[in-house]
Amino acid sequence: MKKIGLIGGIGPESTIMYYRELVYGVQEQLNKPVFPPMVIESLSVFQVLDYCAKRDYEGLIQYLLQGIEHLAAAGADYGALTGITPHVVFDDLAARSPIPLVSMVETACEEAEEFGYKKVGLLGTLPTMEGNFVQRAFAKRGIGIFTPSENEKLYIADKIKTELEYGRVVPATRKIMAEMAEGMIEEHKLDAVVLGCTELPLLFDQVTLPVPTLDVMRLHIRALIRLMLRAE
Repeated sequence: MKKIGLIGGIGPESTIMYYRELVYGVQEQLNKPVFPPMVIESLSVFQVLDYCAKRDYEGLIQYLLQGIEHLAAAGADYGALTGITPHVVFDDLAARSPIPLVSMVETACEEAEEFGYKKVGLLGTLPTMEGNFVQRAFAKRGIGIFTPSENEKLYIADKIKTELEYGRVVPATRKIMAEMAEGMIEEHKLDAVVLGCTELPLLFDQVTLPVPTLDVMRLHIRALIRLMLRAE
C-alpha cells in the first residue's frame, strides 16, 4: 500500500477529517480493519494566510517545501496539502517537491467535467476567491467560475478565519452563507457550488442547496484512497 504524506494544520479541522476519512475509506474498500501507512506534517494555516496576504509566494513555497521534505524523509510516496489556499503555488511547489503531489484543485475539476457542469460558484478564503489558480484550472475545461460580491467575500473570509479554523459552527453564519450561495445560484444560473475551503463542509453539511456542491476535500480524499490502493 502506498504511504501518503499530508501537510496538515492548513487548516486544523480538515486535517482531522483527512486522517479519519482516509483510514475508514481504506478499511471500507478492503473490507477489513487495516490502518493505512500515513504521515502528517503540521504547519500553520495562519502562516499560510499571512504569506498570501503579503503576496510572498516564494516564502510560501519554501514554507510548504520544508514540510514536504519532512514527509519524504518519513517515507511518504505521495504528498497532499490539506488546504486549498496554498494551492496558489501548487505548480511551482510540485516542480520542486521530492515526491509527487496530488492536487485538490485538479480532482475538483475532474469531477465537474465528468458531470458536465459549465458554470459553478466558488466559496473560500480571499486568496482562493480572488486568485486565478482555481479559475484557470476550471477554464481549461470550459467551466466558468463565479464568486460572491466583494462584501460577501470579506464576510466569508472572516468567518473562515475566526470561526471555522477553530472548529466553531455558528448557526447564524450557516444561514447567511447558505443565503449567499442561493443568491449566486439564482443570479448566475449555476450548475454547482464549489466548497473551495476544506473547513466549509462544517457549515454546508447541514445545508441543502438547489444545486449540488463540490466538496473539494472529500473529492481529494477519494482520489488519495484510490492512489493508496493502486497496485504497481
